[in-house]
Amino acid sequence: MLEKRTQVPQNYELDPDKFIYCLEGVEDVAVDALTEVQKSLEELALQFGVASIYQTCDTIEGLEARLNTLIMDDHYFKEYEIIYLVMTGAANSISLNGYNYSFQEIAELFEGKLRGKIVHFSNAKVLDLDEEEAQYFLDITNARAVSGYGNAFSGVSSANLDKVFFNLFNEDDDIFNVVEELHQKHFTSCKVLDFRMYY
Repeated sequence: MLEKRTQVPQNYELDPDKFIYCLEGVEDVAVDALTEVQKSLEELALQFGVASIYQTCDTIEGLEARLNTLIMDDHYFKEYEIIYLVMTGAANSISLNGYNYSFQEIAELFEGKLRGKIVHFSNAKVLDLDEEEAQYFLDITNARAVSGYGNAFSGVSSANLDKVFFNLFNEDDDIFNVVEELHQKHFTSCKVLDFRMYY
C-alpha cells in the first residue's frame, strides 16, 4: 500500500468518489520539504473539497515505481480521475535529475494502465505535442486526455488555474464542458499560460 500524504479539507464536504494523484519531480526524494505544489493541493482541499494524494520522485524508476504501486496496490485507483504531474522538461519530454524521457517512453512505461484518466501537467514544463505524439500517448496508455500548457513557468505559475481546472472536473465529468467553462471564466489565464488538452 502507498504511504500517502493526503490533503483533506477541514470544514468542507469531500466527494469520496474523486481524487487527484499528484507526482512531483524533485531533486532528492530523501529531502522532506514542503513545496508550493503541496501548499496548492492543501488550498484545493480547503477551498473546493477536492482530496489529493501527493508523492515525489527523482528518477524515472521512481516515477514508474510510484505509479505502478498506485495502479497495482491502491484499492482507490479507479477513483483518481486526474494524474497531476509536476515535472520540468521540453515540449514532448519530462526531465528528472538531468535525464530526459520522451512522451513515447513514458507512454510505453504505462501501456494500458491509465484507462479513463486525465494526465495533467503543470506549467513547470511545456506541453506541445503534435497530433501523432498525442494520439500515440492516448492510445498506448488508454488515458482519456492529456492536458497542460504551451507556455512554461516564467514567473507565472499554473497552480491557480490548475486548482480551478481540478474543481471543474470535480463538478462535471464532461471534458468539453470543463474546458469551455475554464476558458469562459478564466480566459486571460488560459491565454497567457496557453492551456491545451489532447483527447
